[in-house]
Amino acid sequence: DFGDLLLLPLRLAEEDPQSQDALSRLFDHVLVDEFQDVNQVQYRLLRLLAGRSRELVVVGDDDQAIYAWRGADVKIILRFQSDWPDAVVVRLEQNYRSTQLILQAANAVIARNRDRHHKTLFSEQKGGRPVVIYTAENERREADFVAQTIRRLCQEEAREPSDFAVCYRTNAQSRVLEEALRSSGLL
Repeated sequence: DFGDLLLLPLRLAEEDPQSQDALSRLFDHVLVDEFQDVNQVQYRLLRLLAGRSRELVVVGDDDQAIYAWRGADVKIILRFQSDWPDAVVVRLEQNYRSTQLILQAANAVIARNRDRHHKTLFSEQKGGRPVVIYTAENERREADFVAQTIRRLCQEEAREPSDFAVCYRTNAQSRVLEEALRSSGLL
């Protein structure tokens, strides 16, 4: 089981100094991606792995922490500098994919997060469409709104349905989106 692959070596290292020493000598450098999604067991193991060399690189964004339901603890990234005071922190605030309009909306949303590292996202890409916020009564209305928006843009701007991609967070949304797109003649 995945949990045991982390917990058992951690337990062994914490209970046996020789195992802890051997574990800390395994790697000269440790890199962790998506650090905002680390849980307490992973972090304790990470501290053992990188504790001797202090050669640790983590990449993460506290504003993108979404896995608390699976045990991730955003407080770990928030206290990183106090746990690793010799670390150099580099903030990557420039976005190369989105327009400034999108990032202004993102900044407005993340600014409401209570416990966070301050950052201001920016882009050199000007222009873009204004952000549209639509609050649907249910998933069917949401899917209909998406289909109607695509249909309208196809008519107004001579676009093709294949010009669009619909991103959704859970598989449960796919069925109702597919039905709305089919009934609008987009699939």
